[in-house]
Amino acid sequence: MLINDGVPTKEDLEKVFPSEERMAKGPVSVIECFQKIPCNPCVKACPRGAIDIGCDINNVPSLDDAKCNGCGICILRCPGLAIFVVDKSCSKEFAIVKIPFEYIPLPEKGQLACGLDREGKELGWFEVTQVISGGGTNMTHAIALKVPQELAMEVRNIKVGGYK
Repeated sequence: MLINDGVPTKEDLEKVFPSEERMAKGPVSVIECFQKIPCNPCVKACPRGAIDIGCDINNVPSLDDAKCNGCGICILRCPGLAIFVVDKSCSKEFAIVKIPFEYIPLPEKGQLACGLDREGKELGWFEVTQVISGGGTNMTHAIALKVPQELAMEVRNIKVGGYK
């Protein structure tokens, strides 16, 4: 349960996951922000106006996935590391998942990284297809991984090194 262990329930996730129909159209952000706190960097960062919190800065953000093109700027601006991007349209076997990453060393394009689920369990080793810098003083990067379609909504973190 989220409040006890930081892991959202299946019901929590179902509320924020885009439909399979939307995911088939191309990259789209997924916002796993479930607690009301005063925060809005994702709203301000989105160039398409796809993220909204309404009148109260304490509201959780909502995504208009029809406006979202999955650019990932919101990933780099979210201080809670609660946003990722999924692109299930690139192939029948694989999806591209962009996740926030704030550790060093940074992985490199072409390197393998161990994908982790929301509880930190290993899901397998996946190719890093892109490393996106947050730029400036922002230390959040986005790491794009090529993962099997069935794991696209499960990979939420990585560990680097130790591949055997």
